[in-house]
Amino acid sequence: MKKYIGSLLVLVSGLMFSQTILNASSPEEFRRMRAENKQKVGDTVIDNKVKPLEYGYVEDKDILKSMMVWEIIDMNDKINQPFYYDNPDGLLAKQTRSLYQLLLDAAISGQIQEVYDDENFVTKLSPEGIQKRLESVRVSDAAIDILNSGRQLTEQEKKEYTDIFKTTTEKVKVLKIMGMWFIDKRDGQMKYRPLGIAAMGPDPAVQGRTGPDGQPLAGSDELIDLFWIYYPSARDILANNYVYNKKNSSADLSFDDLINARRFSSVIYKSSTGLGDGTIKDYIPRNAEEQLEESEKIKEQILQMENDMWNY
Repeated sequence: MKKYIGSLLVLVSGLMFSQTILNASSPEEFRRMRAENKQKVGDTVIDNKVKPLEYGYVEDKDILKSMMVWEIIDMNDKINQPFYYDNPDGLLAKQTRSLYQLLLDAAISGQIQEVYDDENFVTKLSPEGIQKRLESVRVSDAAIDILNSGRQLTEQEKKEYTDIFKTTTEKVKVLKIMGMWFIDKRDGQMKYRPLGIAAMGPDPAVQGRTGPDGQPLAGSDELIDLFWIYYPSARDILANNYVYNKKNSSADLSFDDLINARRFSSVIYKSSTGLGDGTIKDYIPRNAEEQLEESEKIKEQILQMENDMWNY
């Protein structure tokens, strides 16, 4: 019943949006109402914001069996492209932001406060701390020589001798998601609960740097975790921001809907059942094919959990 109500709310929200452009007195009014997630009906302004569907409380004793999994979502995959699609200034098509840009904007503005430096959720990142991870400002040796001579740099010299390396939105095409698969023995169902989400991008601190041989530093092309967000704290934002739906512009599908329904393609890179710290590449090093096979084995273990439930 809850799933039916949730689907009905999404449908109603989509219908309300489709009617707004038909009733707007001007494009400016339409854009303003849409940005505020509101709708004008006569002289009344209606707030279209929705509350995400509550998960429900689960006690430890109700979990028959569980497994934590960490997955990589490659937004180059066709099925994952709605996470990356950006339509900032459409009139008829609803404005959308990539999932990374949405999370970044909310974290910088303070709308999402549970932002951490890694998946352990111990050290929080401030908006300033997030910005430092995304940008590296360097002055050249020529600028340092001028400063050492006692002269200040001119504005032209500041522009000429300063390099800014920044991890911009278009460079972030990989996400990580951490969640738990568990069997709720109260209703005998296998369920999934997302717990954390991260964005991966190039490290600006090593971009443009070269070694003594003049070659780029080793690892300069590797992706790092830019920040981790505790997923439950982001649900209000995700439930009120929508992915691009090329099949029906009147049917809204939120990021929260997409993630909870697991409408994405992913590769498991770590699990709570793995050896060592569970990271596949650590206990199966230097063999990409075997690493993918191990990822598939973990998926089979998850399916087996549900099969074992009926033989418990």
